[in-house]
Amino acid sequence: MPMRLRITSTPPGEAPFWVREKGLGLNLPLAQRKSPLLTVRVFGIFTGPKGFVSGVIAFLLGRHEKQSGYVVETLVAIEVLAQSSPQAAAWWRENVPHLIKPRPFFFFQQGVGSVVKPGCLTHLCKRNCLRLSA
Repeated sequence: MPMRLRITSTPPGEAPFWVREKGLGLNLPLAQRKSPLLTVRVFGIFTGPKGFVSGVIAFLLGRHEKQSGYVVETLVAIEVLAQSSPQAAAWWRENVPHLIKPRPFFFFQQGVGSVVKPGCLTHLCKRNCLRLSA
């Protein structure tokens, strides 16, 4: 069972505020298996590349930001979101269809939530969870 990220504050990003705030309280399975916190190169959902070749060009030209945080598979995140807000999930599907496939990932900056280790029943437990702060 993977570690999960419980979203506790509205993540920054290019999606409308109402869509991003619908993620509050969600428990999303992290894509990374070992270290919960990763430093990665990130692109915006609208301002970033739309395909592999444009991604390579954007990377070579330095059109990315290096940030620390957490990655979640896009399809999984949309499925979890759809359970609590079908409208927000529909927004993602309609407005960024290039992200709605198996390999892309959503990136959540450090400080937007708490990492919950497997076997932890609540994000407040002290022994089995990692509490993260901004």
